[in-house]
Amino acid sequence: MHVQELWRYPVKSLQGERLDAADVGPEGLAGDRQWALFDRSTGYGLTARRVPDLLFAAARLRADGDVEVVLPDGTVTAADDVLSAWLGRQVTLRRAETERGPRQYENPGVVAADGEYEWDAFEGASGAFHDSSRIRVSLVSTGTLGTWDRRRFRSNVLLAGEGEDELVGGRVRLGAAVLDVGTPVSRCVMVTRPQPGGIGRDTSVLKTVHRERGGALAVGALVPVPGRVAVGDELLPA
Repeated sequence: MHVQELWRYPVKSLQGERLDAADVGPEGLAGDRQWALFDRSTGYGLTARRVPDLLFAAARLRADGDVEVVLPDGTVTAADDVLSAWLGRQVTLRRAETERGPRQYENPGVVAADGEYEWDAFEGASGAFHDSSRIRVSLVSTGTLGTWDRRRFRSNVLLAGEGEDELVGGRVRLGAAVLDVGTPVSRCVMVTRPQPGGIGRDTSVLKTVHRERGGALAVGALVPVPGRVAVGDELLPA
């Protein structure tokens, strides 16, 4: 397998950026999930599990290393008041390095008949705003995706080929980085959400992942050896 696409998502649950190359470190791709929107009244971090509109805005890193959000109407902003007006609730954009306490997010529980969920809360990883401390880089192959649009699954690395499931428990080299592939990535209602570019709501995606793959699709890795990864790099044993 080799790298066909690289993606980072600077703000959790927003659209991200396709890259030609990226530095990969202990918290994942540089700039990935380094910001998140938090509801000021509840303190919960927002995700597209519960706020599907998030998927219709995009985040990108600026030259100075800060972030900006492009709203569906083309407005470019990082201002809390503008983001609050867009979402119809009081929110604040927080950076991972300043958000040191527990991070809680609304979490899907039991899948209902219509493909939606009942809700509780979960505590995410420290550091970058990943859902799990066991996953800093996510990888999925074209063979696993088949006809599904890879944008539904928001993986950092799209691999040309197939066989990433067999990597779990092993160590691999990707470009100059070494990855410990530790766990399959569990999937939730986000993969059914509509997105820009003609991706419609489709509850059959999650039902199929649960029925045929035990609820997981893609694999997650930690990064014991940082390094640069680029499109075209081959995935090799480490």
